[in-house]
Amino acid sequence: MTVLTGQDWLTASATRSVIAALEAAGGPGCARFVGGCVRNALMGRPIDDIDIATTLKPEETEKAVRAAGLKAVPTGIAHGTVTAVAERRPFEITTLRRDVTTDGRNATVAFTDDWAEDAARRDFRLNALYADGEGRVFDPTGEGVADAEAGRIIFVGDPHTRIREDYLRILRFFRFFAWYGRGESDAAGLEACRELASGITRLSAERVSKELMKLLAAEDPRPAMAAMADTGVLAQVLPEAGGLELFDAVVGLSDDPVVRLMTLFPVDADAMRGAAERLRFPNAARDRLVASALAAPDVSLEMTPAQGRAAVYRHRGRAVEDALLRLWAAAPDRDVSALLAIARDWTPPRLPVGGKDVARLGVAPGPETGRLLKAFEDGWIADDFPTDGHAERLSALVIPPRG
Repeated sequence: MTVLTGQDWLTASATRSVIAALEAAGGPGCARFVGGCVRNALMGRPIDDIDIATTLKPEETEKAVRAAGLKAVPTGIAHGTVTAVAERRPFEITTLRRDVTTDGRNATVAFTDDWAEDAARRDFRLNALYADGEGRVFDPTGEGVADAEAGRIIFVGDPHTRIREDYLRILRFFRFFAWYGRGESDAAGLEACRELASGITRLSAERVSKELMKLLAAEDPRPAMAAMADTGVLAQVLPEAGGLELFDAVVGLSDDPVVRLMTLFPVDADAMRGAAERLRFPNAARDRLVASALAAPDVSLEMTPAQGRAAVYRHRGRAVEDALLRLWAAAPDRDVSALLAIARDWTPPRLPVGGKDVARLGVAPGPETGRLLKAFEDGWIADDFPTDGHAERLSALVIPPRG
């Protein structure tokens, strides 16, 4: 039997207190760690969330957690989930379940005490792994440990069945391959994703965009993205996407998922805004995509430092940096470090004159004030933001010099 060793999270006092609380109510073996924490421990990856499966019913779980003096939050009672908080760390505890009905988006579940039934409803074999409080690993499918060690992403049972239960599993297949896969993608899984790709349209935009952004955050998402394109899945998610040449190049330059996403679109603010709104991307991501496209006409790899500062002043540093990264991906042999440093580090000054300065020159409030300030600003930017001589410059615009 495989045993997890050297796992600080497993022996931490908070973890031990939660397992002890559950076993006090349900007896030894009633609770096991499940999914990501077991998978990542086997693969030598960092552990983020610690999820626990239990034979206790949700109300029993909640009662057991409170009886141990821990905080219990009923985060998903209908689906059997209670979150225990120990030493300020959350532990999601879910009763073993089996699917009664599914519609491709949601499932009606029934609780069970059969670990194999619980494993059978999970997505991939390397996610259907359990470990008890002593670190002993249980592998109901018989292949989960081997998959984790080999970096194989293979559906539990028939891939078509798993996908029809929840079409989000198509995107999860590619996301898990991006994060944990090695070698070639599973052929049966790919074919099922290809045949059922249209089911993605039944999912909520938020679920789709969340999976896509997680995929793009992987260290190297290029093989997964190529497989998505080949199976037609990418076209279902982002019909605006063109070829992957620029995307492939930018992955080596930036680990920012928004920058990587940007290269899947044409330089078109309307297209980026439309896709971002359709998929309900976070506002910050939407605004970055649009801003990068709007900045693009004023950004080039041939810019002088002064022109770089002018672009940052007009569009702000993040937009200029994003536009530069896109251009750099198309010409990776270029040295753009100086321009990137300006975009990242230079703080644009505030316009040194205002309406009161124009009024002191005898100009009545009105459209002429705006025209003069705009003319001053354009000249100030063109001269690379001089720090003095502002009164003279503004006066020259109001009273043209003679001779």
